Amino acid sequence: MACAWDFQFRVLLLGDSGVGKTSLLRWYTEGEFTESTGQTVGVDFCCRVVELESGEKVRLQFWDTAGQERYRAVTRSYYRNAAGVILLFDLTARSSFENIFEWYQEVIDRTRPVPLLFLVLGTKNDLQDHRLVTREEGQRLADDLKSPYLETSARTGSNISAALSLLCRELLKAARDDRPDMEKCSPGGLTVEESAKQRKKCAC
Repeated sequence: MACAWDFQFRVLLLGDSGVGKTSLLRWYTEGEFTESTGQTVGVDFCCRVVELESGEKVRLQFWDTAGQERYRAVTRSYYRNAAGVILLFDLTARSSFENIFEWYQEVIDRTRPVPLLFLVLGTKNDLQDHRLVTREEGQRLADDLKSPYLETSARTGSNISAALSLLCRELLKAARDDRPDMEKCSPGGLTVEESAKQRKKCAC
């Protein structure tokens, strides 16, 4: 049976608890915003198939990780098979911004020498009156990490599709360069095990 996609990539969402990882992912995969999503326990999973301008279909596997320290041992086990990492901080919570480099370094330490693609997102940009991190600060941080930077809102949907499309194009570009951590679709299907619960949640 033919695959419904040409490439698939595992993408991790990392950042402090409460920055809006689950809300952003829910908006992107389900098109809806929920005021209260509850804290992620361990790692959650969902996916989406994106068709690019080239006609190629890319299956993005999103692994939504818990931001609390007590779950770090669980989330770290998912780092090694990732192709891309989205680092998120809350524009209204400066401590989450200050912790981004720690999240970045943790991934680098556990995945080198395999190169990963990073994307830095400042979330909750609809709360301009409460922001504690300037756009310039966010951009400087992303520049230091050699990563693109965008500001998003799961409430309004601002920049979410643009951010994920950007990451998708960069991942596909890397795949064309024969990166060993990129997976081409084959008749055998997925190599990643998915529980029945995970498959039900998958929007693809």
